[in-house]
Amino acid sequence: MKLLSIAIPCYNSEEYMENCIKSLLPGGEDVEILVIDDGSKDMTPEIADAYEKKFPGIVRAIHQENGGHGAAVNAGILNATGLFFKVVDSDDWVDPESYRAILAKLKELAGGSETLDMMISNFVYEKQGARHKKVMRYASVLPQNRLFCWEDTKRFRKGQYILMHSVIYRTQLLLDCGLKLPRHTFYVDNIFVYQPLPYVKNMYYMDVDFYRYFIGRADQSVNEKVMIGRIDQQIKVNKLMIDLYDLWKIPNKRLRHYMFNDLEIITVISTVMLIRSGTKENLEKKRELWGYIKQQDLRLFHHLRKGIMGRTMNLPGRSGRKISIAAYKISQKVVGFN
Repeated sequence: MKLLSIAIPCYNSEEYMENCIKSLLPGGEDVEILVIDDGSKDMTPEIADAYEKKFPGIVRAIHQENGGHGAAVNAGILNATGLFFKVVDSDDWVDPESYRAILAKLKELAGGSETLDMMISNFVYEKQGARHKKVMRYASVLPQNRLFCWEDTKRFRKGQYILMHSVIYRTQLLLDCGLKLPRHTFYVDNIFVYQPLPYVKNMYYMDVDFYRYFIGRADQSVNEKVMIGRIDQQIKVNKLMIDLYDLWKIPNKRLRHYMFNDLEIITVISTVMLIRSGTKENLEKKRELWGYIKQQDLRLFHHLRKGIMGRTMNLPGRSGRKISIAAYKISQKVVGFN
């Protein structure tokens, strides 16, 4: 068994996927790099096969019909032989020093008496043209240098969230929680992080800037115009997350609070994108989304309305616009769109 399986979902990624793969190769025999060609029409399949041939036992090329990012992640989970599982998008990469430190710690914890469910580390927004690179850190809320559980965490502040870039999950836990991401849907990385959380007992945080999250391509899913164009997929993910759990029944208060905040920011993003599009159709979709929340969970509806989230529902006058801008800035900080 490998220590760590790393899935790289690839669709027409010929221009940048090699940079991603090369950053992961120093993991050597401890890792398997699953390059998942999701029905690409360019040289992605050939590049994946070439790396498998050059690095047998480390790189595996998996080819499938196009099913979107979620289907590629699903294929990674099903094909993973590693004790732990990580997703690295094909236009991103990892820091070599942090990578070595994380692998060493995973190996140490894998041999311990307690089971590690989730490893958390920092990620860097590699935004094109940005002079100062933002880093999502968790040192203010998570203990360091020891295994811990939800009771040991502090309250996350607004704009501080655990994203796909932050986490390495135990592979079996992903199977146990029944994670299966929807096909042909963007933004499913939110479900990837959210659904396993109630199954997580033991965590470990390393204060290292491991994941490098590239932002800047015009066609990127977190580009604002692209997000507005794909708003139906954002809404779909939003609703799926609402339906996953009755959060009021989550027994651990810290976990419950975090999951409420997580669901709130997803709804912030949906609402703000619908508002910023400025179309009557999307304003109607905003009303429909909130109507859906109200119908599914009236307590959740009122809970979300109390925060910055709910105050974006109606935006009359200068004060309303200020609230909308504040919500937008929080959204920017989390997803990194322009």
